[in-house]
Amino acid sequence: MSSPARSFDRRVPAIWVALLTVSVFAHAHVEIANETARGVGMSYGTALAIQVSSHLVVAALLPAIYWLHRRFPIPARPRNLLIHIAAVVPFSIAHTLGMAALRLLWFGGIVGEPHSFPLTADRMLYEFAKDIVAYGLLSAGSVALRHYLTRPVPAPPAAEVAQAPLPERFAVRRKGREIMVEVADIDWIEASGNYAVLHVGDETFEIRSSLTRLEGELDPKRFVRVHKSHLVNIARVVEVTPWVNGDWRIRLQGGAEVNLSRRYRQRFEALAPVRA
Repeated sequence: MSSPARSFDRRVPAIWVALLTVSVFAHAHVEIANETARGVGMSYGTALAIQVSSHLVVAALLPAIYWLHRRFPIPARPRNLLIHIAAVVPFSIAHTLGMAALRLLWFGGIVGEPHSFPLTADRMLYEFAKDIVAYGLLSAGSVALRHYLTRPVPAPPAAEVAQAPLPERFAVRRKGREIMVEVADIDWIEASGNYAVLHVGDETFEIRSSLTRLEGELDPKRFVRVHKSHLVNIARVVEVTPWVNGDWRIRLQGGAEVNLSRRYRQRFEALAPVRA
C-alpha cells in the first residue's frame, strides 16, 4: 500500500470559518451587553472589530493547535496533557499581542478612533484566564472534528474479506522514494489522526489509513487490537504485565511499551492467553 501525498480536507477550514463567524457575532452581542451594563455605550461596528481581531488571531493559531494534537495526542499518551497545559502560555501571549496589534492597526491607523488596550500584567492575566477556556474549546473542537471526519468506512462483507489477499508488505513514501516495509517486521501500529504510524524497530513510517481499516486488512492471527489507538504484532510481544485499573502493559521486542486495555484483553488472549 503506497502512501499518497497528504491531501487537504477542505471541510476542516470551512467548518472552522462557520464556527468562528458565529462566535464573532455572538461575542459582539455579549460585548455590547456588558458595556451597556457598565453604563458605557458601544457601537455594533466597534464590538465587531474587537471580536474580529481576536478571532483572526485564533484562526491563525489553529494550525499550531492541530500540530500539537497530532504530535502529542492525549489519548495515545495521557502524559501529553502536560504539554498542552504548558502550551496555553505561548497561545495566550500570541493571542493577546496579536489582537492588540490588530486593534491598534484598525482603530488607530485606519479608522482613526481612540481605543485603549494596555498590555499590563493585569490585562495579560485577564486574557490568560479566558485563553485557558479558549484553548480547551479549540482543542476539543479539533479532536472532535478529526474523529468525525475520519470515521472508518463500514467493513466489507465477510466473504469479500476472505477472498482478498492479505498484504505482506507496504510501500511507504519517504523523501520522494518508495520504501518497502515487510508486514512481518512491523512491531506495532499507532493511530495518528488521518494516518497510521508503523513502528518498525527504531524507525516509524506514516501511511494514510485509519487503524480500523488496517486492522481489517492485516492478518487477524498476527495483528491484534489492544487499545483504541494501537495494534500490535503478536509475534513481537515479549512480556505482558498488570498495570492499573485492570489494564496491562505490553513490552515489545524493540523495547516499546503499549497499553493492553481491558476492553481489548479478550481479543489479545484469544491469540496469546495471559496466565496469572
